[in-house]
Amino acid sequence: MADTIAIFASARRNGNTGKFIDWVGSELGIDIIDLSEQDISPYDYEHKNIDDDFIPLMNDLLEYKKIIFVTPVYWYAASAQMKVFIDRTSDLLDIEEYQDMGRKLRGKTGYVVCTSISSQTDPAFLNAFKGTFDYLGMNYGGYVHANCDNGYLPEKYIGKPGSQHSFF
Repeated sequence: MADTIAIFASARRNGNTGKFIDWVGSELGIDIIDLSEQDISPYDYEHKNIDDDFIPLMNDLLEYKKIIFVTPVYWYAASAQMKVFIDRTSDLLDIEEYQDMGRKLRGKTGYVVCTSISSQTDPAFLNAFKGTFDYLGMNYGGYVHANCDNGYLPEKYIGKPGSQHSFF
């Protein structure tokens, strides 16, 4: 089993972000979980949603050392699907029976793969992930960004000497 898995969160599976992570996934030989195929509801203070797909998904993710968070950048932030997923990690801190599961995130490494129509990723976007990883006791491993102002063009990224994709 590979030690890395990707969590994909975008409104379009075959859009720029999907194409980019499909390339990264094929290069690394890793699985990609599409959050749109999961039934994960927003955080609920009363935890009435605990029987959705979040806890089983977390059980699967905890088998890996490295977790890649994949999202387009929408208005300087992660996609709604990614935000819901990250918000739900609160269940692992709030609900006593899942706190041991939450502690298992400590020491894992989180990465970010993102796309936007800008040449660089906004620091506020990355800081949201860095802060989340830090809060959960995860290591921040870095990020890869693809500028898709003209769509995802693989030739801009694949096979370039000194490619920024080598941090995984």
